[in-house]
This record gives sequence, structure tokens and C-alpha cells, in this order.
Amino acid sequence: MAAFSAAEEGSRVTLLEKNEKPGKKIYITGKGRCNLTNDRPVREFLPNIVTNPRFLYPALYGFSPEDTIRFFEESGCPVKVERGQRAFPVSDHSSDVIRALVKRCEQAGVASRFHTAVRRVIVKDGRAAGVILKSGEELSADAVILCTGGLAYPQTGSTGDGYRMAEELGHRIEPQEPSLVPFEIREDWCPSLQGLTLKNVSLTMTAEGMKKPLFADQGEMLFTHFGVSGPLVLSASARYHKGLKGVRLSVDLKPALTPEQLDQRLVRTFDEEHGKAFKNALGSLFPQKLIPVMTSLSGIDPMKRAGEITKKERLAFGGLIKSLTMTVSGTRGFAEAVVTRGGVSVREVDPHTMQSRIVPGLYFAGEILDTDALTGGYNLQTAWSTGRLAGIHAAQEQR
Repeated sequence: MAAFSAAEEGSRVTLLEKNEKPGKKIYITGKGRCNLTNDRPVREFLPNIVTNPRFLYPALYGFSPEDTIRFFEESGCPVKVERGQRAFPVSDHSSDVIRALVKRCEQAGVASRFHTAVRRVIVKDGRAAGVILKSGEELSADAVILCTGGLAYPQTGSTGDGYRMAEELGHRIEPQEPSLVPFEIREDWCPSLQGLTLKNVSLTMTAEGMKKPLFADQGEMLFTHFGVSGPLVLSASARYHKGLKGVRLSVDLKPALTPEQLDQRLVRTFDEEHGKAFKNALGSLFPQKLIPVMTSLSGIDPMKRAGEITKKERLAFGGLIKSLTMTVSGTRGFAEAVVTRGGVSVREVDPHTMQSRIVPGLYFAGEILDTDALTGGYNLQTAWSTGRLAGIHAAQEQR
């Protein structure tokens, strides 16, 4: 996006890519479908930016989700909008998103070089003046845009090169952590639920010393051999950081029912199944895989007849259903993270141009910056918006 935008302004642009082809990370986003933006007005979009949302005002208002959808449709990639305003290519193929970007770059005259890794940015007379490749070759330029991504999915080439180059030039790099990443859970019953997906549940995340929940939403989650994952969990992880203590997840398995309604449901179920053992009377309440865990955690004798369960036991069981609690021991690593939290400090970047405040002629765009957002197309949109802004101003200000 940055290369195309600069070339469209009339600049001669070379896109340097260390991989053998462009868009490797785009290719795997959204499980290969590429959730390319979220079709909300910018004022509704911004609350979904977790880190430094104010910094992104000029970029997002300059190139909005509506602009992104128009851009891709005009580039031969029709877009559809699904639940939660998530936008995808109609084809459900991320390769169509990559193809559209490549097509626009080629039309604008961008020269692309693959298998071309950059070692460092050249600075002359206080300005960015080109790059030195790992091969030793020097390329001169009037401006340099760093769009090297973060540390998430290092197999796609995101290995922190941009952080190193920016730091060498005097930029502050905020500590990096994986975000939109699965949680590791301490409870030993969690692995027994591996492969179980829960839909339409409510998840609340709390931490010691915090008066308000860090996160609360409804959606889908998945149990794994190490803990939990899925869209709801990934979004919750955007509010997590290593400095928090006593982080717990509480799952409401029946969010559509009030505690009173749930108790009435339990009364009816236990009445209908009164002759069955407790462990065999729960088939209408939970997926089969979840029943042994709920039975064990309830503290009720699994062989006790459903009709003999006391009111106290029933109310406590209802409380467990409304708040199945897990202890977070940490997150998975960058290899499983969708995005990186941290990066180039936005205090050292002009939000109106994406130009460095330290090295004129140096620009940043995308995940290299210290911004991150929830799942749902928000992170890719910030990449398009900052790339667009960086490309336009890198071209205009060098004339």
C-alpha cells in the first residue's frame, strides 16, 4: 500500500522484500480468507484500537474502512461484509487481496525486488538517504519507508528487522509482547477438553487489584492441550500484558439465561431426569465432553440421583455454569500471535505524515509501530491507512 501510494504520487519506487514473494502474512490471515478491514465508521472503529488510538486519527480518517473496500473492489477484488462488520474478499481467498495489491503496484510502476533483505538505513546530512542490503549493495533514495511488520508469525519473515534498524537510528522501541494470542491455563482439567468449541458463551477477564474487568464479550472459544484459544480469547488477550497479576477468565456457559431462569431450567432438568445419576442427567445442558469436568468441579457425588440434589447444591451448580473460572498462566509465543504489541514509539513519529521526528525522510507504516487492535479486521486496516499516509507524504515531501 505504501509503495503503490508513493508511486501514484509520481515517485520512482522500489519495493524491497526479503521473501520470495509478496504478502506472505496476508496469505495466512483469517485462516486464509483475509479479514481485510472492519466496515465501521471511523468513530466506531477507533474504540477497537487497544494501543495509541489517538495517534491513528489522521491515518484512519485519511483512508477509512470505506476507502479500503472501494480500493479493493476497484482493484478487481470484490468485498463482502459478514457478522461483526468483518470484510472479506467475496472469493474467501486471501490470494485475491495480494493479487489486487500487486496489480496496483505494477500499474503504478513500482519495481519489486524479492529475496532482497535490508541490513540498515543510510543516513546522510541527517536525512534518510537509502539502504544497504545484506548483500552489501547500496541503494540511494530520497525517502525510506519501513513496513517490516513486528514479531508475530516469524515464519512469514517478521523477525524484528525493522525494530533493529529503527533503534540503530535512535528511535525508542517499546517492549514487544505477543497479542491476539491463545492463553495458557493453569487448571489441570483444561487439556481434557482439547478440541471442544463453545459458541455463544460470555467471557470476562479480571486481574488482581483491578476494579473493573479487563475484558468482557460474547462469542466463540476453543479448548486446546495448553489452554484456550478462539476469537473471544484472542480478543481478550489484546487487554493482557505480563505485568498483570492474578489474571482469571470466567466463562458464562448460558449467557442468555439469568441466574433465576437457569435455576428454573435446572429444576426442570433434574425433575425430568430424577431417576438418573447426576453425571448422566446433564446431556441437555452441555456438550458430552464438558460433562465430566462440570460434574467434577461441582463437588456433587456423580452417582447421586438427580432427584435427590439439594437446593444448595443446585444453586452452587448454577453458579458454576454462570462462572466457569480458569487461571491464566501466560500466553503462547509470537509464533502463534496474530500481531505484536509494542514497537517504534509513536511519540517519535508524526501522525499526520508517518515521518520520523528524529530522521527526516524516514517513514513507518503498519505493525512496526506501537499500535495494536482487537480481532476483526482492525489491524489490517491500520496497516492500509498508515501505509497510504506514509507513501503519499514520502512522495510529496521529497519533490
